[in-house]
Amino acid sequence: MDLGITGRRAAVAGASAGLGLGTARALAQAGAHVAICGRDRARVEAAAGSIGHGCVPLVCDVSDAAGGARFVAQANEALGGVDILVPNAGGPPPGTFASTAVEAYETALDLSLLSVVGMCKAAVPAMQERGWGRVVAITSVSVRQPIATLILSNTARAGVTGFLKTLALEVARDGVTVNSVQPGLHTTDRVTGLYGGAVPEVLAKNIPAGVLGDPEDFGRVTAFLCSEAARFITGAHLPVDGGTYLGLQ
Repeated sequence: MDLGITGRRAAVAGASAGLGLGTARALAQAGAHVAICGRDRARVEAAAGSIGHGCVPLVCDVSDAAGGARFVAQANEALGGVDILVPNAGGPPPGTFASTAVEAYETALDLSLLSVVGMCKAAVPAMQERGWGRVVAITSVSVRQPIATLILSNTARAGVTGFLKTLALEVARDGVTVNSVQPGLHTTDRVTGLYGGAVPEVLAKNIPAGVLGDPEDFGRVTAFLCSEAARFITGAHLPVDGGTYLGLQ
C-alpha cells in the first residue's frame, strides 16, 4: 500500500530498538526520509544501518522537555525539516503507590509527558505553517487499563494522552493530525526488563491473541497513521495490544 509519504521527513525518538525501531523502519520503507535518536551512539548507528534508506542516526537523550526539543532541532538540521514526528521514550521504573516516592513522579513526568510536550513545541508550529503534519506518539495501553505495579507509567501516560487530544483539536484545521498508539506487550527490551526471565508463552497467556506483539507489525500501524490516507484521523488513541484492553470504548 502506498502511504503517500514518499519524500516526507520523519523524526522518530527512542528508535535504537523496539517499537521505535519498528516504526522508523516502516516509515523508511514507505519512502520517508527518517532520522532516529538514542542515547548510545553504537546502538543508534547500528539501528540506522539496519533500517537503511539513508536513515540518519542522532545521539540524544529525550528524557525531558529540553531533550525532546533538542532532538527535533537536530532532526530539522539533518533533514531540512520535520513533517512527521513520533514521540517515544523508555518507560519509568515499576512500582506501586506504597513503594514509589513522591519525588519519583517528577522524573516520570519529565520522561513520559514533558518530553512529548517539548518535541511537539519544537515541531508542530512549522507543520502548521506548511499546512501538513503528522504527530503519532507511542504511549501504552495502560492509559485505558492501568497495569499493576506501573503506577508511574499509568499516571504520566494518561497525562500525555490528555495533552495530545487537546493539541489535536487546536491544530486540526491546519492540516496537522495528532494521534497516539497504545501498545500492549510486545517482544521488546522494555518488556524483558519488566518481566525478567518470563518466557513469551507465559506472558501471552492473558493476551486474547495468544502471542506477544511484533514490533515490526506495530511499526506498520504507526506508519499508517502518518499516511495521506489517514488525514481524517486525529485525536485518536489506538490500542495495539492483541485484544488485551477489555473495555467497549
